[in-house]
Formats: sequence, structure tokens, C-alpha cells
Amino acid sequence: MTDNYDLIIIGGGPAGLSASIYGGRARLKTLVINKGTIGGMPNTTREIVNYPGYVNISGPDLMKDFKKHAESFGVECLKDEVVNVDFSQNEKIIRTKKNKEITAKAVIIACGSEPRLLNIPGEKRLRGNGVAYCATCDAEFFEGEDVVVVGSGDQAIEEGMFITKFARKVSVVVLHDEGILDCNKVSAERALNNEKIEFIWNSTIEEIMGEDNVERVRIKNLKTGSSSELNCQGVFLFVGMIPATNFLKNSGVKMDQKGYIPVNDLMETNLEGVYSAGDNRVKYLRQVVSAAGDGATAAVAAERYIEEMNAFNTNVLQSNKKVLLTFFNALNNESLEFCTQLEETNTELSESYKIVKVDMATKKSLAQQYGIEKAPSVVVLDKGQEITRLDCYGNKVNLKAQLQVQ
Repeated sequence: MTDNYDLIIIGGGPAGLSASIYGGRARLKTLVINKGTIGGMPNTTREIVNYPGYVNISGPDLMKDFKKHAESFGVECLKDEVVNVDFSQNEKIIRTKKNKEITAKAVIIACGSEPRLLNIPGEKRLRGNGVAYCATCDAEFFEGEDVVVVGSGDQAIEEGMFITKFARKVSVVVLHDEGILDCNKVSAERALNNEKIEFIWNSTIEEIMGEDNVERVRIKNLKTGSSSELNCQGVFLFVGMIPATNFLKNSGVKMDQKGYIPVNDLMETNLEGVYSAGDNRVKYLRQVVSAAGDGATAAVAAERYIEEMNAFNTNVLQSNKKVLLTFFNALNNESLEFCTQLEETNTELSESYKIVKVDMATKKSLAQQYGIEKAPSVVVLDKGQEITRLDCYGNKVNLKAQLQVQ
């Protein structure tokens, strides 16, 4: 493994692996960094029946196919944890728990999110064997069985109602007094009137029990302190999801209050060359298929960004002709008129310079790199080295005089 890559993907779940497939196929030197077993959340799902092309496959097996596909395009995988990043320059720096420092031209954040755990006995041991966190993924596997749902927010109640389409009975364990739910009123009314749902109020679960699969739970009444056991074949925990984005604190990447990353249609974050895909981004649906789509979009966008960077290096930094690096604002008439004036002046000088125009609205990091705060601004470069800056607010005669002395 080298220390320099075109594309680094943080996270080896469906989004990250899909992105790596597109990156590898585009002949980008691509690295996937994943702190645990490759595959992410699907590794906790015993059966997946809603991913196109696979009628029925286990989560781990599907992710093995993703990884094999990625490696067929030369993608490298590193088992390590990213603990710190520096996205302030064109070359992004990634630092890991094993003291590696790796650079990339573009980075895709695909570290996903994790269910908030209750950390009770049996939860981790039976995860994927009756303990679940996604009704859309796993509800149908409890056809005709008894299921316990923990939580009272929108996700818990709405997912609980979805589970009733398959389960014989759904017991919802709620911390609050009878009739009090944390979800929206419409969902609460529907759930309270659902014949398949039974609410267990003022309670929490202390333990999930069973040998190889879930067989029962121990429930504690918070008012009386008494405990009782309830037979069931499945336990769905909906006490929240946590995006795995703590390592991005102080990175400059914009996140919402919960730690999710907002992006645009290209999966671009607020930082150039940094993308977010999958469950760690702000989104409506968190499924394998939607994560895969995110990864594909992010990788294609990253590829085009890298192409632009390479073109900049070739056309600007390695140019044999002096370069007028011109920063403009496409929404400002004065800025556009100056660009026209500059081109006319250069023509009069037998095109002594190569003019490279940069829209400050789309190339913020480049403007920051050169310390440009307003448009129009022109940096004069000779073989990539800055030799001067032009006064862009005089007349054409003044502009021509400045260029003639360079």
C-alpha cells in the first residue's frame, strides 16, 4: 500500500464499496478504509430480499460480492480507523489510529450510522439472530411470530405498525405512562387502535434471552421495579441512530445537530473534493440500494473533480506560457465585463498569456488557496509561481500597461 491515492473512501459499507467500484473502474487509484469488517450494517442482516438481482441473500454474503467486485478493479482495502482529517488543501490528508498518514485528491465519507444501543445482556450476541434495527430490512422474517419493539418515537411506532403486516403480535415497550408516546399524533392514534399492537407502559427491557436465536425478553416495570419475562422471536430496537462522524469535528465539514452531513445532488459537501454518501448523510431512505446509488453518484462526481484538478495542474501550474489566473463572479456584470476586457487586451498583445478563468462560486477552495476575497482578481503565474497581481479596477490602457511589463 502506498501513501498517495486519487480517491480515498472512508467506510466499507454499501455506499463505500459501490463508490470504490466506480472509482476503480475509472482507473482512479482507490483506497477503502474501514475500521471493522467490510460490509457495514448489512452484516447484521440475516436475509436481504429487496436488493435487485438477488432474490434472497444474507447481508454478509452480499457485501462479500460487493468487495470482490471492487477488488476486481484494483481497489485496495485497509482495516483501520480514521481519527483525524485535514481537508484544508487540495491534497486531503487522512490520519488513522495505526498512525498512518495518507493523502488523496478526493475523499468520499461513507462511514454510515449505527443504531443507538441499549447495551443490555444479549443484545450484541443475538444481533442478526432475532435482534434487529430495521423493520424494512427484517420484518418479513418474523411472519406469524411474536415481536417486541422498544421505543416510542416516530421511527419506533411507524416501524412497529409496519411489522404488524407480518408478525402475529407486536408488543411495544414504552418508558412513559399509559397513552403517552413521543411520535406524531397521527401515528400514535393509528398505533393505539391497531389490534395487533399491545403496549407495555412504564417499562424497559433488561435482557434479551435465547441460545442461538431470540426466545424471550426480561421486562422491568419502572414504577414497581418488578421484572417479568415475555416470550418472543424478535426484538426491534428503535432508540435512535448515530452517524459515525465524530472524527469530522473541526474538519470544516458541515453537519447538522445530529451529526449527519447535508449534500447536494452530486453528494458534494460544503468542501470541494469532499463527498458524503450513504447513511451518514442527510437523506430520506436508508437502505442498501439507496446507499449504493449514493456511492455511485459520489464517485462519478469525484472522478470529474479529479480530472479538473489534473487539468489545472497541466494547464496552469505546468504551462510554458505565463498564466493569468482570473477569478470572476458569473453573477456580477462588472466581473464579466472585466473578463472580456482582459481577453481583448491579451489578443492585442498577440496572446502572450494563457487566460484561465475561475468562477469563485464553484471553486471556493482555489480562491482560498490564493487568498482571493473579491472578483475580479487576477494572479499572474510563471510556471506555477506567482509573480504579481493585477489592478483590475483601472481602464484598459492601465491593464495593458501592467501586462506589458511582465
